[in-house]
Amino acid sequence: MGFKCGIVGLPNVGKSTLFNALTNSSKAQAENFPFCTINPNLGVVPVVDERLDNLTNISNSVKKIYTTISFVDIAGLVKGASKGEGLGNKFLSHIREVDAIIHMIRCFDSNDIQNVNANVDPVRDLEIIQTEMKLADLESIQKRLDKKNKKNFSKEQILILEKVLDYINNDKNIEEVHSLFEKKEIEISGLLTLKPNLYVCNVDEESISNGNQFTKKFIEKYGDENTIIISAEIENQLNSLGIKEKLNYMDMLGIKETGIKMLTKKGYNLLNLETFFTSGPEESRAWTINKNCLAPKAAGKIHTDFEKGFIKVETVSYQDFVDNEGWANSKSNGKMRLEGKDYIVKDGDVLNFRFNT
Repeated sequence: MGFKCGIVGLPNVGKSTLFNALTNSSKAQAENFPFCTINPNLGVVPVVDERLDNLTNISNSVKKIYTTISFVDIAGLVKGASKGEGLGNKFLSHIREVDAIIHMIRCFDSNDIQNVNANVDPVRDLEIIQTEMKLADLESIQKRLDKKNKKNFSKEQILILEKVLDYINNDKNIEEVHSLFEKKEIEISGLLTLKPNLYVCNVDEESISNGNQFTKKFIEKYGDENTIIISAEIENQLNSLGIKEKLNYMDMLGIKETGIKMLTKKGYNLLNLETFFTSGPEESRAWTINKNCLAPKAAGKIHTDFEKGFIKVETVSYQDFVDNEGWANSKSNGKMRLEGKDYIVKDGDVLNFRFNT
């Protein structure tokens, strides 16, 4: 399993269209009226990786198993959602379960698609969603810090809640909180305002390669490091095409990568994730781990027994594995290393764990 993203935004900004494109399905309704999506849709998407394709061919594997990303399509939020406006609180609760939040931002004008606001303003729209998340967190924090509930939380969790309360009430930069506490403790808190964010600017076909005045305004405010410009409608169209037709259409539009590829790259970077592989005649498989992950912890991704009984790990870099056409030649040519518990797994490593049960 890779990671889980929640797609949020105002009504009619293209969330369900993006979800359909990403999951290559029609599970999510995409109608032109607010609150069309009532129950959150969940789609699990394989992260297609050419490296795994090559490993499968080299090892002549029976199975090929990509790592995955889960996308949750959450109903359109409106001003007042934290107080139950629209379909408010019920849907804010679903966001607490995800690893990262994808903010779908309307960066197109259209007479055909209803806008809940009078004009297109991506910065204002995002601020509406952020405000609702802050208000929802304030309510959650106040409940948890109540005398009768406070005893149920660790000292570290209480400190996080108090710090976030101070930052929200005094309009400080909430990102600073991440440098004050352990990542694991922040994740346990489940606070919406501490979730990592990706921003997807949904544009029309004419703006897909160079953006427009709306994306320019948004990037001036929030930067481009975690911002992606795509057309959800074009992504959907690409899914209906064959490989050659898709590449030709992308070339015509000036698109170098699909939306799912861009989201995967940005998502992995945002969450500090990377991939290692296992490969043999039975299966070749990709596994998602945190960067700077020690070998025993990586082994635990496969099975807890691997981590508990870890002895050593046979390690070959992806390129060496390909150049030497598999395990046997990598070993005979001195490209396979035997590493211990202190080995930090690198992106693309092909690993074989030795362990005691």
